[in-house]
Amino acid sequence: MEIDAELEAAARAAGVGRGEKHIFLCADASKPKCCDPAIGLQSWDFLKRRLGELGKEAPLILRTKADCLRVCIRGPVAVVYPDGVWYHSCTPEVLDRVVTEHLLGGSPVEEFRIRA
Repeated sequence: MEIDAELEAAARAAGVGRGEKHIFLCADASKPKCCDPAIGLQSWDFLKRRLGELGKEAPLILRTKADCLRVCIRGPVAVVYPDGVWYHSCTPEVLDRVVTEHLLGGSPVEEFRIRA
């Protein structure tokens, strides 16, 4: 198999293999059930901006906008890996706490945690 330099460069730029945490946010569902699409996109825009503000001194935190995380209530819904911690009601205010307390501080935000 031929090495695809373009693919490898894109993967490096996306942080593949270097991220310490990865947050997935259900923010732009094709069939919105858990929240108003405008709220989901507002939360996504906030998350992108907030993670971008962290700078190079902070651990690399990857982010992915998901179509649906299948918990279609009290959204936007997020999940943090490798921790496997799920969150509901992920408005910008809640996401700010998730970033500060969980992604940077290591302590999940229990008030918004989803438990099965």
